[in-house]
Amino acid sequence: MIPVQGVENLTVAVLGLGRSGTATAAALSAGGAQVIAWDDGNDTREAAEAQGIRIVDLTRDANWQGVTALIVSPGIPHLYPRPHPVIARAYAMGIPVDNDIGLFFRSYATGDWDQFDRMPRVIAVTGSNGKSTTTALIHHVLEECGRPTQMGGNIGTGVLALEPAIDGEVAVLELSSYQTDLARSLTPDVAVFTNLSPDHLDRHGGLGGYFAAKRRLFAEGGPDRAVIGVDEPEGQFLAGQLAMGPADDRVIRISSGQKLDGAAWSVFARKGFLSEYRKGRQAASIDLRAMQGLPGAHNHQNACAAYAACRAVGLAPREIEAALHSFAGLPHRSQTVAEIGGVRYVNDSKATNVDAAAKALQAFPRIRWIAGGLGKDGGIAALTPHLGQVVKAYLIGHSARDFALELGQTPHEIAETMEQAVAHAAAEAEPGDTILLAPAAASFDQYPNFEKRGEDFVRLVQALAAP
Repeated sequence: MIPVQGVENLTVAVLGLGRSGTATAAALSAGGAQVIAWDDGNDTREAAEAQGIRIVDLTRDANWQGVTALIVSPGIPHLYPRPHPVIARAYAMGIPVDNDIGLFFRSYATGDWDQFDRMPRVIAVTGSNGKSTTTALIHHVLEECGRPTQMGGNIGTGVLALEPAIDGEVAVLELSSYQTDLARSLTPDVAVFTNLSPDHLDRHGGLGGYFAAKRRLFAEGGPDRAVIGVDEPEGQFLAGQLAMGPADDRVIRISSGQKLDGAAWSVFARKGFLSEYRKGRQAASIDLRAMQGLPGAHNHQNACAAYAACRAVGLAPREIEAALHSFAGLPHRSQTVAEIGGVRYVNDSKATNVDAAAKALQAFPRIRWIAGGLGKDGGIAALTPHLGQVVKAYLIGHSARDFALELGQTPHEIAETMEQAVAHAAAEAEPGDTILLAPAAASFDQYPNFEKRGEDFVRLVQALAAP
């Protein structure tokens, strides 16, 4: 646990008592704060109270006496579509509102660091797609190269539940737009922006607000190095704002698909090869094609981002390359589950939007595509250019019929359930086919989250493989 600094003998309120909220309450208490907390769910409040957290009804003005700050869990709206009533109360009273990410960045460094030979570093990763894989890949490379490291944030452990830093450690954090939007302190040593595509627009008041939330990671604290994906206009804009000119190597531009040799430092992937360029000259090259844990152009972009971040903290190209080979990938993100009779089964349940699904559809030849769920605004019409490798689509969930209307001439069937989709796809598949779960939709019509959806797919595939 990382005790929060600067809160001794202060009363601090916590709103939301899920994983991050309970960890935040514990870290505040460890820092000497008097913690009061609230959650809208009665069961959640009872569970937190059983852990010793003091529950106080923050919907009542009388209970705000002496409160110096409100710390909010990331899932709770603080601005759009409208602030949660408790947050609105804090605004009206002039009480600062922060989250666990802000507390982490103001509390991570301690006086113990004066005794270290190498200062700990923080790498923070944000973006629309690929940030979990990129975060896990950076963490994996650091581990394989013998660097002490921890991983947390939006993946794995809550940031305040991490252990205090040791000599030379690198903390690798995945940060969502919900987390970067509110944090009052954002000071990573290396900040990574993977890409941008429309998502969470209601929460951010549109695409501009969504990008602004991501941009705060780079604008608030000014990282020593910024790794920026420049395959979209927003990334190009961000790189241009951060760099003083073409010779400024504090910005490392990355791309999947385009050659970048005009900037001071760039990393890009083309035709399955990763290249690093510095001052117009190639510094390294890595063949990514045989790396099963990193299939497709979108994962090659993730590899470029992770490679650049690891180079920024001093790792050498060859040791990074060796570590990339042993990366197995993350569950539910282009995860190869099995190969049965020459048919590959891939779980990309995390592809909950059109952009992520498009990248998955470009990663494999001869696809039998399982898609559907709770569709998002705009449907899947934007996937039309990426359906050339789809042999047949098997549509499930609430939006199955809506998706069917947008598939045009692509063969498809309404399978309704995951069980029927997997059974029908497996029965019709031929050697060389890939049965790909890339839903392009949320899971909440049939599953509590994308992980449970992916686990159901894995369970059904494993049953096929059983003797």
